[in-house]
Amino acid sequence: MRATLTISLPPMLRRDVSRAAKFRRISESEFVRTAVQRQLWTEAFEESRRQAVPQARAAGIYTDEDVFKIVS
Repeated sequence: MRATLTISLPPMLRRDVSRAAKFRRISESEFVRTAVQRQLWTEAFEESRRQAVPQARAAGIYTDEDVFKIVS
């Protein structure tokens, strides 16, 4: 089931959304849904990373090479 969310955008941002959606040949709604999903994923990833980095540092993991050594 879908729910409707009404937002207001400044005119320039509204124009940019419209142009970007047309360029991608998708609806403005789909463009905004995708943008929101990406933002939520990015925030979840950053929060996971924020929590994991101190644990990694405590275990002596500082670089990609350190990770590769552990998983190889």
